Amino acid sequence: MNDLNWAALRPEIILLGMTCFIALADLFVTDERRRPTFWLTVIALVVFGGLHLEAFGTSAATYGMQRMVVSDWMGHLLSAFAALSVLVTLVYGQVYAAGRDLLKGELFTLSLFVLLGAAIMIAGNNFLVIYLGLELMSLSLYALVALRRDHAISTEAAMKYFVLGALASGFLLYGLSMIYGASGGELDIPRVFSELASGHANKQVLAFGLVFIVAGLAFKLGVVPFHMWVPDVYHGAPTVTTLLIASAPKIAAFAMLERILVEGLLAPAEDWQQMLMILSVCSLVLGNLAAIAQTNLKRMLAYSTIAQMGFMLLGFTPTVISGNTISAASGYAAAMFYVLTYVITTLGTFGLIMLLSRPGFEADEISDLAGLNRRSPLLAAVMAVFMFSLAGIPPTVGFFAKMAVLQALVATNETLYIGLAVAAVLLSLIGAFYYLRIVKVMYFDEPTSSQALPAGTSANLLLTLNGAAVLVFGLAPGGLLNACVLAIRSALTS
Repeated sequence: MNDLNWAALRPEIILLGMTCFIALADLFVTDERRRPTFWLTVIALVVFGGLHLEAFGTSAATYGMQRMVVSDWMGHLLSAFAALSVLVTLVYGQVYAAGRDLLKGELFTLSLFVLLGAAIMIAGNNFLVIYLGLELMSLSLYALVALRRDHAISTEAAMKYFVLGALASGFLLYGLSMIYGASGGELDIPRVFSELASGHANKQVLAFGLVFIVAGLAFKLGVVPFHMWVPDVYHGAPTVTTLLIASAPKIAAFAMLERILVEGLLAPAEDWQQMLMILSVCSLVLGNLAAIAQTNLKRMLAYSTIAQMGFMLLGFTPTVISGNTISAASGYAAAMFYVLTYVITTLGTFGLIMLLSRPGFEADEISDLAGLNRRSPLLAAVMAVFMFSLAGIPPTVGFFAKMAVLQALVATNETLYIGLAVAAVLLSLIGAFYYLRIVKVMYFDEPTSSQALPAGTSANLLLTLNGAAVLVFGLAPGGLLNACVLAIRSALTS
């Protein structure tokens, strides 16, 4: 029984219990605004995030469920950020969902199940555990996209997401089964690592398995050429669901990349690094160029996400060179810092869209931001900060996130990686155009609406704090970046 070590999954077990309790308690809630359900959800998220944050930097890595899960510093930091992202999403989306008859118990319980699935993926030390977490998260997201059952666009988006998601899950599972065969029947990630490092694996089966695994992971990140679902789902889903898809699942996808590729498949790293290079460059090219042509803000941000995830993947490419892993920790830490800061910024951009929306009107066209500075100078300034961060303009945190990845590339002193860094900078300059266009629309175009904006709400306050966080982490990025370095080192040595 000691091999089970339930304490390693204490936060996840508490989250599961509270989620089931909230689902039952909501049956007796008569308040149309679902306040009791909302506050119970907030408590669950705060407790879950607090437990992980408390354990970060203090407890050594521990294993549970017969070493199928691991509780380490990387898992604690990523899970805490995932909980924060779900909490912020629900605070931003409370008024938005109420105006569209979406403020139901399902919104809260499914959001908690998304977080639980993400947390299981983050803690997974076994291929099947990671896959089970992925499916729990994915199935909950499919349901959330289709929450507006009488809305044709949402239903279409959910169907596309479900079909393509099932296909990608099949790719991933097939790839994992090949690695299982190539490694002599191992599912635990450390054992797979040891078996592959010994050189006894069947190289042909391993190569095919890698291709299928990278394809499945690429879909979950939404990078080219597995990006087809991203614009349609971002556009068609209710904005509160779009924000949920754009935040916690991206953190979980990073964890899945790190657990499977780095901790399990480091031996053939130079093979999958080449694949990630191609995915990165293609995503930067297509994402940035396609975003320029968009007039819908959510679709523009969808293509922006494709480019941003492509940039993040660059952090995984310069880490193993001719068998040398000296720069591994800095590259993976840069990628982790990038994905966390991207989520912080994305929360604010979609939060503003929900704040500007009202019943019967979705503020999801770029023209809807016209003259925002005249209607609310504060909201315009906050949105400008988010756009500058996504574009990588100092002193926002997006600049330092991009610089951390570029430093990892240039530090190799290899011509290929320096060329990748130059290409990433040039493509980011193209991307800056459509971000700065938003700023131009807010400050120089004539307003298209005289509708008064809500003031003094919790969402307004949170949006201001969100913008301040982007600036604070930009002016003093060392704390979070050092935390990412410590987290990656703990994962690589556990």
